[in-house]
Amino acid sequence: MTFRRRLLQCLALLFVAATLAQLWYLGQVLRLQHHNPDNSAYMHRAQEQGNVQQYWRDYDQISDYLKRAVLISEDAHFTQHTGFDWAGIRYALKRNMEAGKPVAGGSTITQQLAKNLYLSGERTYTRKAQEAVIALMLEIGLSKRRILELYLNVAQWGHQIYGAEAAARHYFQVSAAQLSPLQAAQLAAMLPRPNLYDFKGPTDYVQQRAQWIQAQMALVRIPDPGTVTLPPPPDPAPPEGNTQ
Repeated sequence: MTFRRRLLQCLALLFVAATLAQLWYLGQVLRLQHHNPDNSAYMHRAQEQGNVQQYWRDYDQISDYLKRAVLISEDAHFTQHTGFDWAGIRYALKRNMEAGKPVAGGSTITQQLAKNLYLSGERTYTRKAQEAVIALMLEIGLSKRRILELYLNVAQWGHQIYGAEAAARHYFQVSAAQLSPLQAAQLAAMLPRPNLYDFKGPTDYVQQRAQWIQAQMALVRIPDPGTVTLPPPPDPAPPEGNTQ
């Protein structure tokens, strides 16, 4: 067998393997239309270190304040894009170049959900490419309401703390439905670095960013089926925003 033929066979096998992998991800995404995930990749790894706090809550059982706060903090254009916020990506690249280091990632909520559910946090081109493919699957297969519901239930909010309900209980001793505007803004302000802020407590940065988030909440609407128009999105967040 010649080298060229072996190379072609290897490439064919890689193509088949990659195709099967994408079909598996597609099947998992389509299942999310009617089934809540039992786990996420991040929670699965966290369970190796001990018990994980996570309690599933349906969309209507989560405070509207938290939904608005998370959109302001992480993805102001969520209801308008199809998985990628190109303006946010350009803004993140500009900030990173000015800072000389990664200070913003530009990832949308859909991209973060793809990573949280199925991937790792490693910063490689392969992972980002797979994240992009899954994000497209999520946008095509699910409604914006469902994507946000999933995100709020699997997002990490501290050491071994996942989802809005566990976060509300841990930090404020209330349910996710009972969060006040300020409490919701404080939780949203933690999202870029939940483990750091959980360890340090309510830092000055979290408090200042929470106040900014709370002031912007009225500028976004909760994604719902049938939403046609939205008010203009808020200005980009101050430094140290989304680093996903």
